Amino acid sequence: MFRRVPALYLAAIAVVFFAITLLAQQVPSSLQPPAGEQLFLTLQAKGDQVYTCKEGATRITWVLKEPDAQLFYKNGKPFGKHFAGPTWEASDGSLVVGQAAADAPAPDPNSIPWLLVHVVRHEGGTGILSRATSIQRINTKGGKAPDSGCDSTTVGHETRIAYTADYLFYAPQ
Repeated sequence: MFRRVPALYLAAIAVVFFAITLLAQQVPSSLQPPAGEQLFLTLQAKGDQVYTCKEGATRITWVLKEPDAQLFYKNGKPFGKHFAGPTWEASDGSLVVGQAAADAPAPDPNSIPWLLVHVVRHEGGTGILSRATSIQRINTKGGKAPDSGCDSTTVGHETRIAYTADYLFYAPQ
């Protein structure tokens, strides 16, 4: 019996290691944070991507206006919000504004792309987000602009498309 316990323990470790490796492989290399950064915070977002119907140089199309989402810890406890900028704000008042550095199609073709974002501005002192230097948006569901409904009769109208995503925050080691 004592020999089985270590064998089961090792098998469980192997399964966990395989699952973690598989998850890490799902994120394209182009979306990896810079060397020397490590993950320090994972949040879940639930909200909307807000689009405006706009007339461009060659066509009329839905254009992203802003995200409008609430952020939660993995246990469901509220963390803060995500809005135009793109901006992430914690309930402690710390805030980061980012700029997209890379994107990749989501595995689900009906979902917004996965992103790597570099933080370009910090506000709010020494709160939890004050360390953040890069952010990944992964595991997106929904949020993609509609394929129709934007034409000369709807220019200026907005539409909200529900989405969820995981945001992973990285900081220097």
